[in-house]
Amino acid sequence: MFVMIHLRKKHLFVAARAFFALLLLAAAYRVVAGQSAVSKALPFSQGEQLVYQAEFKRALLRGVDVAEFRFSATTERVHSRGASGDDPIVVRLVGDVVTKGLFLKLVGFHFHEHVESVVDPSPFTALRTNKLEEQGKRAWTSEAVFDHQARKVTWTVRDSNQTQAVQTSSVEFSEPIQDVLPVIYFLRTVPLEVGKSFDIPLSDSGGVFRFSVAVLERKQINTVLGRLSAVRVEPSLFGENGLVRKRGTLSIWITEDSRHLPIKAQLKVDIGTFDIKLKRVSYREAH
Repeated sequence: MFVMIHLRKKHLFVAARAFFALLLLAAAYRVVAGQSAVSKALPFSQGEQLVYQAEFKRALLRGVDVAEFRFSATTERVHSRGASGDDPIVVRLVGDVVTKGLFLKLVGFHFHEHVESVVDPSPFTALRTNKLEEQGKRAWTSEAVFDHQARKVTWTVRDSNQTQAVQTSSVEFSEPIQDVLPVIYFLRTVPLEVGKSFDIPLSDSGGVFRFSVAVLERKQINTVLGRLSAVRVEPSLFGENGLVRKRGTLSIWITEDSRHLPIKAQLKVDIGTFDIKLKRVSYREAH
């Protein structure tokens, strides 16, 4: 993408959008045992923060730093008028992807996406998702609100530059529906057995999609945490009916230990290959 002067900007946007898809699929620190277990202590309640670095390669161009991912997952109590012990607990997920390095120098515009989701942990379902998307001087904000009684999601998008009217749409869904950030936690409830595949319904940008996840192989991977055994999964995010309507493949390696950490990913699209690796794991102290 970054070696061709005449490369169209929309291709770079597609790559960045797929970058964020990786971030969403890499949101869990370790596996959730199942829907019946979410009322117990959650594995992400310690406030872990994961940082990933993306590098681009095409032909002789290798190891070019182009983006960084940061995300965190915490639990919090929603204060109500009743006794404090009865206040409901929600899960708050935050994800960011920011382009940098050669992406900025050769293309001349900046891409940033910030997503925050609030989730009911029991059963594990999305309640609300807010997004901020910045591409150069243009910016958009959006909100998805899930009504699980009516089984309808309402999506609102606003142009931050106020050059376009507010857009609102509603879509019906069938349970269990997931949003772009909460989907990974639903994914973690599924045993990753080589040779198997499964489907996941997903709501994003005013639409409802269904994509399959195939578990392809087992491999030893060198990581910042040492050499670990991992399985490779391939979500079908690309295609006319996918989250990203372009050709491409995304592979993710997830450790087989109790943490089930996404440690590596590879995104292949027409413009080149992106390698994404886990660079740092840290935790916020509990208060």
